[in-house]
Amino acid sequence: MDSFAEPRKPIDNSISLPDVRAQVQQLEADLREKNIPLSGRIIQVCHYLPVICAFTRRSRPEDIPSPPATPPAKPADIPPSPVESQHADSGLPPPSGAAPDKPQPQWSLAVRYGHSAMTSGIDSLAATHEQILVGWTGDIQASPTAVPPVATPAASGLPDVPTSKVPTSSLTEEDKKELEAMLEEYKSRDEPQDGKKIHYVPVWLDDKDAHGHYDGYCKQTLWPLFHYLLWQDVATEYASADTHWAPYAAVNAAFARRVAEVYRPGDLIWIQDYHLLLVPSLLRQALPDAAVGLFVHTPFPSSEVFRCLPRRKEILDGMLGANLICFQTYSYSRHFTSSCVRVCGYEVTSRGGIDVQGHVAAIRYCPVGVDADRVAKDTLRPGIQPKLDALRALYEGKKIIVGRDKLDVVKGVVQKLRAFEKLLQDYPQWIGNVVLIQVTSPALTDSPKLERQVSELVAHINGEYGSLDFIPVHHYHQTIKKDEFYALLSVADLGVITPLRDGMNTTSMEFVISQERTKKSPLILSEFMGISSNMTEALQINPWNMSEVAAAMHRGLTMSEEEKLRRHRQLYKTVTTHTSHTWAAMLAKMLLERLGSQNMARQTPFIPKGELEKHYLKAKKRLFLFDYDGTLAPIVKVPSAAVPSKETLEALEALTADPKNVVYIISGRDGEFLEQHLGHIKNLGMSAEHGGFIREPGQSTWSNFTESLDMSWMSEVLEIFKYYTERTTGSHIEVKKSSITWHYRSADPEWGLFQCHQCQDLLENNLARKRPIEVLVGKKNLEVRPLAVNKGEIVKRILYFHPDAEFVFCAGDDKTDEDMFRALLLFPQGATKARLEPPLSVTLLAGSKDEADKFQPVELAIEPDAVFTTAVGHSSKRTLASWHVTTPEEVVEHMLHLVRVAREEGQQGKSSSNL
Repeated sequence: MDSFAEPRKPIDNSISLPDVRAQVQQLEADLREKNIPLSGRIIQVCHYLPVICAFTRRSRPEDIPSPPATPPAKPADIPPSPVESQHADSGLPPPSGAAPDKPQPQWSLAVRYGHSAMTSGIDSLAATHEQILVGWTGDIQASPTAVPPVATPAASGLPDVPTSKVPTSSLTEEDKKELEAMLEEYKSRDEPQDGKKIHYVPVWLDDKDAHGHYDGYCKQTLWPLFHYLLWQDVATEYASADTHWAPYAAVNAAFARRVAEVYRPGDLIWIQDYHLLLVPSLLRQALPDAAVGLFVHTPFPSSEVFRCLPRRKEILDGMLGANLICFQTYSYSRHFTSSCVRVCGYEVTSRGGIDVQGHVAAIRYCPVGVDADRVAKDTLRPGIQPKLDALRALYEGKKIIVGRDKLDVVKGVVQKLRAFEKLLQDYPQWIGNVVLIQVTSPALTDSPKLERQVSELVAHINGEYGSLDFIPVHHYHQTIKKDEFYALLSVADLGVITPLRDGMNTTSMEFVISQERTKKSPLILSEFMGISSNMTEALQINPWNMSEVAAAMHRGLTMSEEEKLRRHRQLYKTVTTHTSHTWAAMLAKMLLERLGSQNMARQTPFIPKGELEKHYLKAKKRLFLFDYDGTLAPIVKVPSAAVPSKETLEALEALTADPKNVVYIISGRDGEFLEQHLGHIKNLGMSAEHGGFIREPGQSTWSNFTESLDMSWMSEVLEIFKYYTERTTGSHIEVKKSSITWHYRSADPEWGLFQCHQCQDLLENNLARKRPIEVLVGKKNLEVRPLAVNKGEIVKRILYFHPDAEFVFCAGDDKTDEDMFRALLLFPQGATKARLEPPLSVTLLAGSKDEADKFQPVELAIEPDAVFTTAVGHSSKRTLASWHVTTPEEVVEHMLHLVRVAREEGQQGKSSSNL
């Protein structure tokens, strides 16, 4: 998939929650039939638990100060009563009701508000799945009656005032276990009554790390960046985007450890939002077989903005540990894909996923909604109607425009006010006939400058266009109650929501649901909101264009009843179909689909050192077959810079020094490069140009397999490659003796990939049908070679001439190396012996047909367990290899390990013979 042909699918309004749940059940049944384990549990990883935890330390006897000693009683003149003396001498036990009371709980829980759409979606999944919700406790609040363990001395010298928060470090393990036990019993009011259990699992964080993570890196670096603001634009002092990286990484690691503790095989894991972008890759390392999804609720910026982030590669690599990455809109998913291609140089698969060393992360989008049923019930609250009537009476005869936003720089409140002023200026007939009621709730971080700017603008508009009996703008900077909020949405003649950048905005959807029972009033939405692509019947505007917004306000206020009704019906259908419940079920469905794909169904295990060592020592003759680029040397931007490391040379020299070993490098490089860097290793065999040439160990001459082949096609391919080179800046052609390659590693990555697909299509559908050639798509290149020549043929040739080999180690990293792995699939199902026919790479060099006919099939000495085909890359990489290692360094490490083991074995043999 590329930027030049975007296959964006329209939103499907016919989808329903029962349909999605039925699809989820069917997918689970299909996966179980394939013996893919499913536990029926979903682990939801959120920054916060949806509860506020308050703590009060239980008083202990030793904590209570002793009262002063009671003075001795003076002897009384009056004798004691008979009853008193009887009780004093009786020694009776205390009454049975006087048993010690059960200790009062130290913790109390309350509902945490915010992220209502996400929380209600997670709660709704309890209807079908058991869930584990992993999240931070938040700051531990001190209960009003509590004296917290740490008190801060007042600077004024007044008595100590209890702090409002309890430091996490002051809590004992028993305190934490008590909260965990209480959370295990907790049930939120929105959980389905007959649903499955939601387990709440706290993540315990150091207070300094927790605030450095959230108040620091999340709010000062990532949040501004994702909303197209660079950190210096929002900070009041010198801003560094890297200051809080350490706590961000530490908190993500703590979350990953906690998830790994509660994980069971077959669990689905969903990680929510930008606070936890490193968790997917950390889980991939800890739980290689886990199905991990990541949903990003915020916008994702274009690559030109994202690349400003100093830790851009760490963030992208962290996200790409997931099997599925989901965004609010298609455009956000495209921005992410573009960042992966442009910043990290990763390749996009044919289905739009991102390939990282063979692990493919699928990219999807799925908009979040609100809990439409819950909102509809809230609009029926008895306290709403009186407030609605009061508002109608207060603004009788006037049109009411309503806005409700956080007072945040990206919410576009200033732009909205200026557009309203433009409305009164361009359409003076509205002066005295329309009011704007703007409610701004306080943001997470106060911005005095923005508050002052809004207040001054409100005062200016009211001074310019108001009068003694008319105030155009009513601004309320406060958090309003639910009844007032829904009354305000219901009474509006026009809703105006104009953020400069936003992901999901719940107010727009709540406005549509509130209007169902009243006026069916229109809605103005900023085109820079994630939700705007779904709500197409809203009047969409550019909030920076004041005239356009003013004209949209005028149009909305003068819209006919028929048009209002038509637009409202479509919006209402969208809002009530794409709910938070549907969103949550869709996420489960998409991750299950990913789990069933071929890429995840087969995980290649890591190569077992013990087995490798055992077969290596037992074998009398061993074959080592290595690719070069990506296997013995890492992939680099400039091909000539891919020189072998000191460790690689040491390993190759040590292996070739053992007479039992036959070692070959089978590369796509030309012979000149291989001789320059590896030619000094005496007993090393080499094959160049993907099997076009071979130089046997100990020899200095190359054999050419293409001499007897028709190579006239090369001139035609060269002309086609020249055409694309002229049109792709940064690309170049590499002409070898047996193949020709077009490289675009230095070109613009997206344009280069697009041109590669175009060129590949032209070659495959025209030239390849008429000529004996094949077209190979490599890493940032396109290669054309003869059909008869490939790495697999070379492997067969080496095996044919060394049939007594009892051990084979073959390593490669890309598509051309799959030919080697295919050639080593020697044993049919259940077979223990292998027979090899004379391969083409043997008969081509025979000289004549009579000479070729002399070659007979050979019996191989190798056993199935002694063939170690090894792919370099991730365990989920689609490959014919039986094993995997992650990096080229690990290939070299395994080679050196075998050399050391053989040396130690030899020394032990000598010492025992001397004895």
